[in-house]
Amino acid sequence: MLERLSGLLFYCFLDGFSGYFQIPIAPEDQEKTTFTCPYGTFAYRRMPFGLYNALATFQRCMVAIFRDMIETSMEVFMDDFSVFGSSFDHCLKNLDKMLARCVETNLMLNWKKCHFMVTEGIVLGHKISQDGIEVDRAKIETISKLPPPTNVRAVRSFLGHAGEECMRAFEFLKEKLVSSPILIAPDWSLPFELMCDASDFAVGAVLGQRKDKHFHPIYYASKTLDDAQKNYTTTEKELLAVVYAFDKFRSYLVLSKTIVYNDHAALRYLFAKKDAKPRLIRWILLLSEFDIEIKDKKEPRMLQPTIFRGLRILLGRR
Repeated sequence: MLERLSGLLFYCFLDGFSGYFQIPIAPEDQEKTTFTCPYGTFAYRRMPFGLYNALATFQRCMVAIFRDMIETSMEVFMDDFSVFGSSFDHCLKNLDKMLARCVETNLMLNWKKCHFMVTEGIVLGHKISQDGIEVDRAKIETISKLPPPTNVRAVRSFLGHAGEECMRAFEFLKEKLVSSPILIAPDWSLPFELMCDASDFAVGAVLGQRKDKHFHPIYYASKTLDDAQKNYTTTEKELLAVVYAFDKFRSYLVLSKTIVYNDHAALRYLFAKKDAKPRLIRWILLLSEFDIEIKDKKEPRMLQPTIFRGLRILLGRR
């Protein structure tokens, strides 16, 4: 959605009014929402918050209403509507069509939260404009003011990688995370590059592409390990990071060539190993549908991309 919205001249950002309550519940199903209170039992006639399938139902309804407009003149995420155009008149024409559809379907909008004919805006935590996808300045304070460690475990982790070179990489990474543009839209004619790493308690990955010999990030992702995963061997954790990354970025990588950078040389030999653990074999089978080239990242530190070094730091490794 962000990729389709970026790079345009004009936008209209509209907000639905009491979104869920605009969806009526079929009379025969209203009793399923019955609840009790001191004054008796009551049932909803409009879809309330908290129903198991309310979110999916609402999104499906919005997609049905604007099915012929989504991806061509507007985008919908729940009750947030983004109308766009390559020129003022084009955007105005798309807005007129969208508002006419709202009238036809009795869909209400909250005018206090609507912004018309603007050149930039915040969508899903990112700033989109003619310049592309940028960081939301309101969300960078946490990174800019990243505090020092406050518990024993954090102090031990910090002391393990508090060398001068690592500190420079850490500060440089913070600077890059709060500068814009932070992300680029993918170029489907180029191969993707995936930088993966794992520590004793987390795995992380950065998806990007190399243009003019420079690595440009498209997506960041990380997750903490559960109790069972923390007991994995180093090789298993490193492969788990790769599996997690391909699962997370599947929509980008499934039909594209992917170069995977990892600092664990044993990974490339796992694909030819016949007597590995069942868990590793299962992961290798999951990766077999992708076009993967694994490259080792054990060249001198000065040649490592700063983003990859920063990823290692955030995961608690030197």
